[in-house]
Amino acid sequence: MIAFTCSYMAWCKFRLKALDGRNIMSSMIALLDQLVKNELFTDSKLPGVRFFMSNQHIPRTPLVYDPGIFIVAQGRKIGYLGVSIFQYDANNYLVTSVPMPFECETFSTPTAPFLGLYIDINIATLHELIGIMGLDGDLRNIQMSEVPKGVGPAELDEDMGDAVVRLLKCLQSETESKILGPGLIKEILYRALCGTQASSLCALATHTGNFARISHALRSIHNDYASKLDVERLSQLANMSVSTFHRAFKEVTSESPVQYLKKIRLSRARDFMLNEQMKAYIAADMVGYESASQFSREFKRYFGQSPADMIRESRSA
Repeated sequence: MIAFTCSYMAWCKFRLKALDGRNIMSSMIALLDQLVKNELFTDSKLPGVRFFMSNQHIPRTPLVYDPGIFIVAQGRKIGYLGVSIFQYDANNYLVTSVPMPFECETFSTPTAPFLGLYIDINIATLHELIGIMGLDGDLRNIQMSEVPKGVGPAELDEDMGDAVVRLLKCLQSETESKILGPGLIKEILYRALCGTQASSLCALATHTGNFARISHALRSIHNDYASKLDVERLSQLANMSVSTFHRAFKEVTSESPVQYLKKIRLSRARDFMLNEQMKAYIAADMVGYESASQFSREFKRYFGQSPADMIRESRSA
């Protein structure tokens, strides 16, 4: 009888937790439906928070994520990074601690569009939370030896989901966004530090060690991608030997420095052509290519279509 009672109570708790999870997701979806104004990204009333919506399946496509937290309310995405495959959906959010180029497939339908939000990570807030939470030891481990991946999923638990719902509610009001928004962002970052991507977030706050050196090299790439950067130059900027730099770089990004730089250049060129109506040969020169034909070959290999085809397709959409 006691065993039956315990089993029944455990089942009840499981049911309540499942119901709470569904209620949280339903609330997220309803709120995002009201807040999202455009296909793809919509800026919110709070700097550093954007909404994402897609009502159609988007095939596997190269993209670049800045450091942040990506939370999904409906639909799912599958990311491809080197040999790694990861999914982020209503059960798992994504954490990126460095700018990451990877390929992504979005699963969505017109009746159940993909809905989510992206939250930028404030480094000062991250430092404050790490100190309050006593995670300085984790920080020292990363500085000394650990080199965590720059991207990975984490379970979206009830506490994280509840904080996200409250953030979405406050974002409906200009006043509440200003007053309550920063505190709710801080709570969401705290919840993420309690999750499985804590080491990745702690790594973002480091100033010494291999991860910090790689982060410095990545910033150099993003700020100066059109320059003649090579592995030797990047390793000097990171104050590392070429072999150590190459190994640590691949541990963080799952890419070699040369491949990472190439993907950033091609992605920036695509942005120039799509967002600024720039001609392909001008975009190629802007991102550091000396040969327009080499640019076209590598662009087609990476994006699956030539620059001309991509421009033609975007204009007819």
